[in-house]
Amino acid sequence: MKVKRYILVFILFAAVLAPMHAQQAMNRPYVDDKLFHFGFQLGLNFASYGITDSEMPDTINGTNYIYHARVGSILPGFNVGFISDLRLSRHLNLRFCPGMQFTSRTISYTRQTPEDEEDRNWKSPTGRTNSIDVLAIPVYLPLYLKWSAEREGNYRPYVIAGGGASFNVSRDREKPVLMNLVDYFAEIGFGCDLYFQWFKFCPEISYRIGFANQICPYAERHDNSSPYEAFYTNAISRMTNHCVCLTFNFE
Repeated sequence: MKVKRYILVFILFAAVLAPMHAQQAMNRPYVDDKLFHFGFQLGLNFASYGITDSEMPDTINGTNYIYHARVGSILPGFNVGFISDLRLSRHLNLRFCPGMQFTSRTISYTRQTPEDEEDRNWKSPTGRTNSIDVLAIPVYLPLYLKWSAEREGNYRPYVIAGGGASFNVSRDREKPVLMNLVDYFAEIGFGCDLYFQWFKFCPEISYRIGFANQICPYAERHDNSSPYEAFYTNAISRMTNHCVCLTFNFE
């Protein structure tokens, strides 16, 4: 899986770079004593959905079909953010990191026939397709606790945990699947502070899971929605966000 490859590359990169960097002269020895400091984030995200099928039948020419949905492919997205950090103690910091993500996922549908056969390559004269692309651009407002180990030279590992809310600003009612506006999430991760002469560079990897159902019921869409799009939504009873983030913090 591509996500696992990126995670492995990140771990190897940190394992090789950190000891080499720690052997150099100590940079910015008092930077962690500041009460407040700020920075910015750039990174990649690999977003998916946790999907629960509704098992709702769809009738075509008198025949009932049941559609099953799954995430067919995960494409890397891009995220940017802003860092504000409050020092609580020698090892503990409170961080507010608002930002924006650009994510893209493909949802694929298989069709179950009345004979309980699964058709993955079904075609329909109504123009339906067996996969759709879902673009989401959430603005997220997370609050984290960051626990840092003792600094060794120019290297200091840490873990983060927290959560927050996000707001999808890319909702499009003309798409086959309409996403809800708000989500609530929890996040955990780890990284390391690498101290340079003028700034801290902090590569970080985290996992974020959403709790709110992101699928908007078809009945709540406006009247101009095509009836041929209903099954894309009706096939799903619950859909939640899952995301792995590879973030580069500059502080």
